[in-house]
Amino acid sequence: MLLNIFLLITGFFVLIKGADFLVSGSSSIAKKMKISDLAIGLTIVAFGTSSPELLVNIMSSLKGYNDAAFGNVIGSNNFNLMLILGVSGIIFPLVVQRNTVKYEIPISLAAIALFIILINDYRIWGTVNELSRTDAIILLVGFLGFLVYVYGMMKRKPEFENESIVKEYKTPIAIGIALFGMIMLIGGGHLVVENAVSIADKYGLSKKLIGLTILAMGTSLPELATSAVAAYRKNTDIAIGNVIGSNIFNLTLVLGVSGVIKPLPYSDELNFDVIIMAVATFCLLIFMFTLSQRKLDRWEAAILLIGYVSYTLYLISAENIKL
Repeated sequence: MLLNIFLLITGFFVLIKGADFLVSGSSSIAKKMKISDLAIGLTIVAFGTSSPELLVNIMSSLKGYNDAAFGNVIGSNNFNLMLILGVSGIIFPLVVQRNTVKYEIPISLAAIALFIILINDYRIWGTVNELSRTDAIILLVGFLGFLVYVYGMMKRKPEFENESIVKEYKTPIAIGIALFGMIMLIGGGHLVVENAVSIADKYGLSKKLIGLTILAMGTSLPELATSAVAAYRKNTDIAIGNVIGSNIFNLTLVLGVSGVIKPLPYSDELNFDVIIMAVATFCLLIFMFTLSQRKLDRWEAAILLIGYVSYTLYLISAENIKL
């Protein structure tokens, strides 16, 4: 057991450093191409910090750990929305571009709605709940649509510019850093999945709980570090763009790739957690219109943080009752 815990922690460390290298290398290349910080946050940083979820989900799908795969994505999105934005908003109130409120948060809500429709086959069509390959392809098409939106956004001048926190490297070095990060992600993903499942089996915990908590928190640590540092440096574009972009990536790209690799049966029990994700996203949208418009104030961030703590305690207590 101690060896499993050690390897799990090691796996998370490798994942986090791998994501850090991938983000650093990729962001440097993007900055040289004159791409704005908001676009970098919504795409490259979001993809880089979502890459642990992608690798963990690919391995979970291949091994048939369906609840862990869904739990990882849903749990990561809830962690991003409530804990990461909660912590970041307390560090420094997050002022966002008008497009973030007008388009990006609603796109995130639309991705949740699409996922709910695709996954609840029994309630809608009377068939078995499953993320089929067709469903997965629809999610990937949605992901491509989001990239088209971001590409169009790159051509528009932002309302305000934050001081950039992206460090620039020489192009060959940046490429090498990004590739080394990908290698670390693959190795770290394997360590995390194998040892998290081993610990769950030994303690009799469900793979759903492991996915929603341990895997979700562990794979979301890059998002936490990125957004917290960005908030501390008052770069709110990267702080909130990273979270919104990561959530859209998780629902469309991560689950899309996972479902194409292997269709994933879906448990109705996870609908509660999906509803929490939808409610948290809607609350974020509402918070953008209270007091200071297009700004997540500290008291609003505190509400999100309290919401995440309450949600996690509920998950743990529900599992104990079940046991």
